[in-house]
Amino acid sequence: MSRLRDVQWIDALRYAVPVLAVVTLGLAWGRVLPPVVVVIVALLLAGAVLSAVHHAEVVAHRVGEPFGSLILAVAVTVIEVGLIVSMMVSAEGGSASSLARDTVFAAVMITCNGIVGLSLLVATMRRRVAVFNAVGTGSALATVATVATMCLVLPTFTTTAPGPAFSPPQLWFAAIASLALYVLFVITQTIQYREDFLPVTEEGKVIDVTEHDGLPSTRLTMGSLVLLLVALVAVVGLAKVESPAVEAAVRAAGLPQSVVGVVIALLVLLPETLTAVRVARRGHVQISLNLGFGSAMASIGLTIPTIAIVSIWLSGPLLLGLGPMQIVLLALTVAVATLTVASGRATLLHAGVHLVVFAAFLFLAISP
Repeated sequence: MSRLRDVQWIDALRYAVPVLAVVTLGLAWGRVLPPVVVVIVALLLAGAVLSAVHHAEVVAHRVGEPFGSLILAVAVTVIEVGLIVSMMVSAEGGSASSLARDTVFAAVMITCNGIVGLSLLVATMRRRVAVFNAVGTGSALATVATVATMCLVLPTFTTTAPGPAFSPPQLWFAAIASLALYVLFVITQTIQYREDFLPVTEEGKVIDVTEHDGLPSTRLTMGSLVLLLVALVAVVGLAKVESPAVEAAVRAAGLPQSVVGVVIALLVLLPETLTAVRVARRGHVQISLNLGFGSAMASIGLTIPTIAIVSIWLSGPLLLGLGPMQIVLLALTVAVATLTVASGRATLLHAGVHLVVFAAFLFLAISP
């Protein structure tokens, strides 16, 4: 009986925390917060992350894969884009010129190395070998590599506009091309070749994860979908509220300003990270990879077109091109990920390599 009461209490928290977090967001937005309130906001942020993970799993269970991971990736990215735009509009001086670039690059490194590496680590520690579909994962990686190179590397080498920036026609071409590739990939993932993005057994047999357990009701699914969106709004909004405290801590520690963007990206992508690790623990590595590469793709494919539109009203240059160190890290990420997904099987060594590249990204962000 006490165990039943504990379960009911936890379920009540899963429904109450997102609403409480959004209410707190409304009260705290735009205000200077005392240290005690900053701690409370951080606790609510953590609770909203855990709630988002739970409701994402409910929705994913109902709609099946790869739709579940796609919904979470797109929802997080759309809200993340809104956060980037709001920060660019409100930024003072030239601090907004590289904000989109730094955020998108951090998202790519977190998803393609952090999420992928952690997922493979969890899966290989439990089953020695992580098995996934090389065809679907390879096509996702190819799309990520293409849009990342087009939007983050080419601006460093174009000569029409000064600095690592696109001219307006170049920016619009990159925006339309990246959005078109993302839409084409979504159609491929969900309609034409859906089986290439489903978990597989060691023998290569496709596993439809919706077949094994009873599906949640439509009412429960819709409630979880609404609360998922509410929780994600709370996560991104509270991360923005916490950003002044993060910036103050970064300045006090004498760290580069770019560390702030990395911390915010880590907070925003935390729901996807936890979800990916949990499904990898169950042996569904393909879903984790769908989340990782899908989030990287959505981050570029939705952010760059939005920034292209917003740039019409923004003054000053829009710096999208990466520096030499970042280009090397991106090239290393693509090379390592290509070797990881080529065979459709990964070991503990593959996980370790991805995590070391991710650690190098974090370390060089702190000490460039």
